[in-house]
Amino acid sequence: MTFFERLEARSRAADSLVCVGLDPDFKKHRAAELASFNKAIIESTAEFAACYKPNIAFYEQFGIPGLQALEESLKAIPPEIPVICDAKRGDMGNTAQAYARALFETWGFGAATVNAYQGSDAVAPFLAYPDKAIFVLCRTSNPGSREFQEQRLENGRMLYQQVALTATSWSTNVGLVVGATAPEELADVRKLVPAAPLLVPGVGAQGGKPEDVVRAAGYQHGKMVVNASRSIMYADEGSGFALAAGNAARTLRDELRAAAALPA
Repeated sequence: MTFFERLEARSRAADSLVCVGLDPDFKKHRAAELASFNKAIIESTAEFAACYKPNIAFYEQFGIPGLQALEESLKAIPPEIPVICDAKRGDMGNTAQAYARALFETWGFGAATVNAYQGSDAVAPFLAYPDKAIFVLCRTSNPGSREFQEQRLENGRMLYQQVALTATSWSTNVGLVVGATAPEELADVRKLVPAAPLLVPGVGAQGGKPEDVVRAAGYQHGKMVVNASRSIMYADEGSGFALAAGNAARTLRDELRAAAALPA
């Protein structure tokens, strides 16, 4: 099965679009605590997760112990639940090949986020793995994204629109990252590339709303996952943190389901 086939199967089985971000806060943990903390989060949220998405930077910041904690955390994720590495890699030639080998062969991730600013040859090494997938940065959730992504090109399209059309033409194993904080642009991308799988960050701590996401992009298993990190991992910072994380993941799942039933 390809990654997107696995993602659709899992999303249907759980009836969930929830992507649980595993992004530990440097200020809240010692490196030695990361694996056990993540394992508790995974155990409490697995029932509601369509996939998991660790951002590798949150482990690299701890050095080798952080990477070891990531390795242990990945072992705790049930095998039927796909995992996306949020690495935002972007380079060319043998460097891109090394990034792809690291993420897909050494780490064994099913998918990765990729920056396609350098064009198709920088992305090609990631697409050499037919059972893997990438999510190309398209219209991101940060406020400064407009500085580049909404620049108007000579053909009349904005840059993010051209990214959506071009990147998805490279392979069926390409999805797009489009932030929940930009619902109008999210709706625009869905119209431009209706079959493209979308990774939608920005719900929760960044202010994106589940109902806006579903209204903009629909509710389709395998065609969209909605990521929440801090709002799930740190729903409660006391002794009941794991239970609270599970409840937060279930709430997001239910809010996305409910939004699908709302009138357009």
